[in-house]
Amino acid sequence: MLTGSFSAKAYSFFDTLLWIACLNLFWIVFSLAGLGVFGVGPATAAAQILVRRRVRGEAAPLFRAFTKEFGRNFGRGNALALPVMLAGAALSLNWNYFSGSGDLLSQLMAAGVFVAAIVLVAVVCHIFPMFARYELPLPQYLLMSSRFALRHLAGTAILLFVTAAALFASQALPGLIPFFSIGAWLYVTGWLCDRFFTANDDSVTAGSGVGAGREMAGSRAAAATVGAPIA
Repeated sequence: MLTGSFSAKAYSFFDTLLWIACLNLFWIVFSLAGLGVFGVGPATAAAQILVRRRVRGEAAPLFRAFTKEFGRNFGRGNALALPVMLAGAALSLNWNYFSGSGDLLSQLMAAGVFVAAIVLVAVVCHIFPMFARYELPLPQYLLMSSRFALRHLAGTAILLFVTAAALFASQALPGLIPFFSIGAWLYVTGWLCDRFFTANDDSVTAGSGVGAGREMAGSRAAAATVGAPIA
């Protein structure tokens, strides 16, 4: 029985590694197919949707499902990603400008830009897993993911640590990027966010007397579920 249990765990582990490697490859290919700027958003949305399905135990052919979700979420994925990418580009330009100056005001501005960048990364860690789980009006995803990130600082710190670890590993071993880095980051952050959101939903439904574990389906109900502890 121990041997069988070990074999099952080993098979599950290597099957997950292979799935992450395929997810990594598809994310890169579909992002490039959208010329990068217009491919990152829908590719990330598709990846997080499939991560959530796998976490829930739903099996589906990865390439076919990724293609379907990429096409179905092309517009909405870009509507989420492009403002974030513009904000990231603006922060990068401001960092390069202020960090190159030696005066006190410039250094303070650079510190402010750095803090804003951390907040932006925290929002990015939440926004696409939230998109995969809830049906909300598009402007609400940015608002709710920001509020959730600031409200649940422990979970946000974990996501930031995972992101920093992925960046460090990719910088130390650049060969990981085409095979695992992006897919592993998507999988781990999606897995963690799914648990954070589930715990939040359970606490909200328990507090309101509705019953734990109920998943909200409408946009207004989903907004209440995510936003209630933050409001």
